[in-house]
Amino acid sequence: MANMRIGNIRPAAGSTKAPKRRGKGAATGLGGTSGKGHKGHKARTGGKIPVWFEGGQMPIQRRLPKRGFVNPTRVEYNVVNVGQLAEAAAGTVVDAAWLKVQRIMRRPGLVKLLAGGEVKVALTVKVDAASAAAKKAIESAGGKVETPNPKA
Repeated sequence: MANMRIGNIRPAAGSTKAPKRRGKGAATGLGGTSGKGHKGHKARTGGKIPVWFEGGQMPIQRRLPKRGFVNPTRVEYNVVNVGQLAEAAAGTVVDAAWLKVQRIMRRPGLVKLLAGGEVKVALTVKVDAASAAAKKAIESAGGKVETPNPKA
């Protein structure tokens, strides 16, 4: 090995394998049909079958009826009832961060205050939306409701 040169380097024995030479005669084992069977869609150029293809039977997306409607402009709120704020101390600023700490609001997003239950302490509630009855309930207890874009 004293005379090793770049041109003498070879891969280790058994580490490489010759590629399959499709369509190059009977001796290759892949002549004639090149391992694609006889005729048919899969033997053709570009003969890929889409994942949803069901062999020609009516596909499921056409068998099932279309029902309902999905509103693309729907605004989804985390709903908080006034009664859930009853345990807050007087003068507490109730916002999304406070609701998260109290584990009233579980997932991120907008918050809407609804009038379920009652509250007896004055709170400052900062939410994205509130029902008229919920506002009345908070204000009658001496608190106030702040919304970023109040609807007229």
